[in-house]
Amino acid sequence: QVQLVESGGGLVQAGGSSRLSCAASGRTFSSAAMGWFRQVPGKEREFVAAISRTGGRTYYPDSVKGRFTISRDNAKNTVYLQMNNLKPEDTAVYYCAAGFPFLDVVLLQRYEYPYWGQGTQVTVSS
Repeated sequence: QVQLVESGGGLVQAGGSSRLSCAASGRTFSSAAMGWFRQVPGKEREFVAAISRTGGRTYYPDSVKGRFTISRDNAKNTVYLQMNNLKPEDTAVYYCAAGFPFLDVVLLQRYEYPYWGQGTQVTVSS
């Protein structure tokens, strides 16, 4: 089992920055590929960023590429999402997720992540 707890977020002005953290406990964090997703009411949960278990590989969709950065600190069992140049359309509940692939790869699909945090709200005002 893995427990994930997100923190950070809140209200930020458009063009501003925010950093989300996700603390993991339970199963060995260094074995986990981590991801961030977001969801707004009435829409499907959307992939935002992924990082491999060593941190050597990352992946972003075009919607956030160049603005968001995922990173991890395996010594602290924590994954981060640095969000810059935020836009009102970035408003959502942000979730971190953990999966355990055999290789040092990124996971891009929701079904590849069996463990999820409770989510943290990010609201970007225009």
